[in-house]
Amino acid sequence: MAVLLRGANLWDGLTDKPAGPRDILVDADRIAAIGAKLTAPPDTQVIDLSGHTVTPGFMDCHTHVTVTPDLVSALTLSPTAVALRSLATLRTLLLNGFTTIRDLMGADPGFSVLDLRDAIATGKIVGPRMLVAPHLISARGGHGDFSAILDANLQGPHRVLEMAAADGEDEIRTRVRQEIRAGADWIKFGATGGFSSPSDDPSHTTYSQEEMNILVATAKDLGRPATPHCYGAEGIKRAVRAGVRSIEHGNLANATSLQMMTDHGVFLIPTQFTVLQDARHVDDDEFWAGKPAFKRRKFHQHHKTLLDGADLIAASEVRIAFGTDAGMFPHAENWREFPAMVSNGITPVRALRAATSVAAELLGLDDLGVLAKGKIADIVAMPGDPFADIEVTGKVDFVMKEGVVYAEPSE
Repeated sequence: MAVLLRGANLWDGLTDKPAGPRDILVDADRIAAIGAKLTAPPDTQVIDLSGHTVTPGFMDCHTHVTVTPDLVSALTLSPTAVALRSLATLRTLLLNGFTTIRDLMGADPGFSVLDLRDAIATGKIVGPRMLVAPHLISARGGHGDFSAILDANLQGPHRVLEMAAADGEDEIRTRVRQEIRAGADWIKFGATGGFSSPSDDPSHTTYSQEEMNILVATAKDLGRPATPHCYGAEGIKRAVRAGVRSIEHGNLANATSLQMMTDHGVFLIPTQFTVLQDARHVDDDEFWAGKPAFKRRKFHQHHKTLLDGADLIAASEVRIAFGTDAGMFPHAENWREFPAMVSNGITPVRALRAATSVAAELLGLDDLGVLAKGKIADIVAMPGDPFADIEVTGKVDFVMKEGVVYAEPSE
């Protein structure tokens, strides 16, 4: 059955502002027509979206659907338990308006996150389409080495200390090939330390230039793009030289490293909601209650550079794609990246493009990210105008993915 979306203020994912009230006719999984006061063909379902802004389906380019803020529990569950727990998460992300996600690290040494991706693609479960980097390839003692997180006395058959540790060119090359053999869409690696890992520092670079070069080249030979977890400027520079497609986080970047990214066409996924929220609360004891002391120490050490970095990112011309690190905080709050970006000086249109047309370019999804005739019908709508009030991105009440309606405004 065809579907006619009636009367919403339409933003196509590209222009500087919405075009005004338009109708969208969807036939099967594609947009058949866009125009003012379209005539509904016989047997067409008509959905009134007047008072709404309609946009392309959002894309979250940095998620962890199998991870929860309690990382220890995720690392000690069986792969089956991890996958089952993720079913509700996938539905939540879709109903938030995110019709596509890129998952950049699962919570088990197996490949359950790939099974989730494939189950969505074949219609067995409901969720956003997924592109997946199953694990974070990491130097030992780096951000992806979880041995220091788990207490030495913690018992259980599913306890994992190393999920994708690799040191030196030969081991790195082997690990990349194993990820791709399993079905990885992307390769992710740790270029620097992080905040949520106890034994490293986010400003330290944990792979040499030669190690990054062989990692990215191995992925590229097998037709896969690579992206690093990376905070510091030196890590960014090495990763860009190696030929990565994007940089994850980049919150300790300086002007030189941002310009290098811009010159090489490398995308930035700045995950500002979670990173800068922690940075701005370094002196708030209540905020940090129950959270790791080592993480607070790191944010206290780096909080000024993080806040200065946000200003540099907003002023730069780097291609920003939307990503949240959801899983490190509750997935239902991933939409909060929109107001976080705007509060840090990124314009609403740049933030919205980051989650639509720019994200589609990053991910190589040419039929998505833009509302136009012939494109795949991934469409979301929200009451109000996100260009005037970015907070309405948290009120999405219409979701269509590939022409199927998953949510619509109540009467």
